Amino acid sequence: MPENNKQYANTIKGKTGIRRIFNAYGYSLAGLKAACSESAFRQLLWLNGILIVLVFVLDFGILTRMVLIMASFLSWIVELFNTAIEAAVDHTSLANHPLAKRAKDTASAAQLLTMLLLAILWVLALWRDYLVNWF
Repeated sequence: MPENNKQYANTIKGKTGIRRIFNAYGYSLAGLKAACSESAFRQLLWLNGILIVLVFVLDFGILTRMVLIMASFLSWIVELFNTAIEAAVDHTSLANHPLAKRAKDTASAAQLLTMLLLAILWVLALWRDYLVNWF
């Protein structure tokens, strides 16, 4: 990269060192705040919040708890990516375009798979620790 491009990139990127870390933290909080304006993200906050409380209420082992908590966080993370992709596509153009539809649908499919994984893990955990003795 030519030197003048590096200087331009550095001025656009902003601060360095510890100040950059604090800025990044602020940007992350702003991203979470923006995501909370989306109803789908708020619904996932409630669902996964309840599931995480259940993880500690039910008598699961530590590894089961870790897996279920990771699955809940994974669903939040994928929804953040989904929201970001939708916002970027909508910013580019609100016109109907096959590639824009593909981007949005693919991000939505990723969230669907994450929710399917969450459901499967919960069914397996409940089956192993609670239901297997009933059958």
